[in-house]
Amino acid sequence: MSKSSSHPSDWSTNESNTGMSHFDSSSGADYPEPVAYVAPDVANREQKAVNRSKILVFSTLLLAVSGVAAATYMLMKDEEHGAFEASFAGLGSEISTVVRAKVGQIFSAVDAYAIFIASEAKAESNSSWPFVYVSDFSLKSEKIAALFGIERPILAIAPVVQAEEKDRWASYVLEAAPVWYQESIDNEGLNATVEEYMNLTTPFVHYYAKVENEALSVPTTITGPVLPNWQRYPLQPGAGGPSSRGNLITCYDFQRVSEVADLFKISNSTLRPSIGFTRLPDSRPGKAGREVVDSQILQPIMDNGKVVGMLWLRLKWLEFFQNLHVDGIIGTIVVIRNSCEIDDAIRVLSFAIDGSHADFLGEFDAHDPKYDDQVVSEVVLDLKLDPEQIPEGLCVPTLTLELYPTDELAATFETSKPALYTTVVVAIFVFTSLVFFLYDYFVGRRQRKFMERIIKQDQIVSDVFPTAIRDRLYESGQKGSQDDALLDPLGGGGGTAGLPLADLFPETTIVFADIAGFTAWASAREPAQVFILLETIYGAFDKHAYRHSVFKVETVGDCYVAVAGLPEPDKEHATNVCRFARDCVKTMKEITVKLEVTLGPDTSDLDLRVGIHR
Repeated sequence: MSKSSSHPSDWSTNESNTGMSHFDSSSGADYPEPVAYVAPDVANREQKAVNRSKILVFSTLLLAVSGVAAATYMLMKDEEHGAFEASFAGLGSEISTVVRAKVGQIFSAVDAYAIFIASEAKAESNSSWPFVYVSDFSLKSEKIAALFGIERPILAIAPVVQAEEKDRWASYVLEAAPVWYQESIDNEGLNATVEEYMNLTTPFVHYYAKVENEALSVPTTITGPVLPNWQRYPLQPGAGGPSSRGNLITCYDFQRVSEVADLFKISNSTLRPSIGFTRLPDSRPGKAGREVVDSQILQPIMDNGKVVGMLWLRLKWLEFFQNLHVDGIIGTIVVIRNSCEIDDAIRVLSFAIDGSHADFLGEFDAHDPKYDDQVVSEVVLDLKLDPEQIPEGLCVPTLTLELYPTDELAATFETSKPALYTTVVVAIFVFTSLVFFLYDYFVGRRQRKFMERIIKQDQIVSDVFPTAIRDRLYESGQKGSQDDALLDPLGGGGGTAGLPLADLFPETTIVFADIAGFTAWASAREPAQVFILLETIYGAFDKHAYRHSVFKVETVGDCYVAVAGLPEPDKEHATNVCRFARDCVKTMKEITVKLEVTLGPDTSDLDLRVGIHR
């Protein structure tokens, strides 16, 4: 016969199995409400701990992937920026090298051409300066201009004419001009005649105060040397023939231009070339009303150690930068700085270069300050003139070239790699998270099944043992396998939980209750009827035991064994056992009478024998 539980949580189960209603003792005592089994809170605590761990792991992964994604994006952007900086550094170095070489080449070519003009003019003429001209000047200037690296630069020879040479110079101009006019018309393919140019040629424009409405005003008197615009290339810049203004400037005095006059003073004193800036109207289509800044270069023409003339060159910076022929120039800002600090000096020029196109931005520094650290700076022109030889109040500039990138150039180095690599990192995180949650789902399902098993085992142990004993069994089981402790809580079945629990209780009372006549009665009954009897009687005894603080040890057949004073010490153990025995005897009579209808006659003849040992 199986053991009957005295744990209150089993009462309702026993009643369900027997199909009988809850037994009420005729004693009229109030029984405590049955206490349902409560699963140990360890499962909830552990589940909460697991949930916190999962949240911590996920948060850590999220922070990690955010950091890695941000770091990946920044590293890729830094790589792009590094490539951009390195590329522009190389491009800027190439541009500055080309500019410095071209500027040096221009000055070298002008110097060589001035020497050639001096020797050529002397060889072809029996006269001395200023009464000379260079034959085929247009053709020779075209050849030398190829060394400048710019298209159709404006060149002119300006001999130094003293005041006393006025009349002779006027006669010489009218005599020699038709010759080189014809040479220039033929070489340049102009749709004009020598007569047209001669009609517009006035040798003494420099003697007059001004030119108004293409007519000459009252002549003035020469007070010093002048620089007449004598031979010029191209003869008619920008057109195929003479215009109404035409060559009224053919013999124009360069010194009427203040910038040129200052350069003449410098070159005449130092016997070296000089350069300056001049503001001129922008003649490009769509640029009406705007100004550009060009440079004028004067190179002394020497004869026997004396300055006899000047070779004049107009350097158009726009054309200069448009013909750099450097591959990869996109969105580059060029800043030219003038070292001269005199009043009214043009200090800064800015140009934008985009391939073969260049644009003048103005007399200011037009670069974006955020690219200050990427500047490529180099001195492209330093004539190294002796400051002591330069007239007071004048200055020959040292030109510094500064190159800066623009957002347009930076955009060409931007790729989708940072976003792509970052997306890959995030995708890896998402995939890892999905695997993590999927794994967690299966582990959680396994843990729930395992936990259900543990709770069922705990319920069984709780039905057999008091709470204090159960807890001690669990604690002792921690030394071995927890599963072994649950499956073999007494430690005697070969488990690893340790030695069996054994305590000494000196103050206890044991009660033995035996059903008299049970053997004969049971032999004439069906097993189900025997089970109903025992379950009903022992269920009622369990309630009395609970009420009187008596601990049921076991039931062996029809014998009910219980004890008072353990597992919790109780000074009233003997009294409680006596009261328990009294109630059990009384209840036995009541139950057998009620069950006689169901279980047959002579059921009420059964009696209860009780033995108490203290």
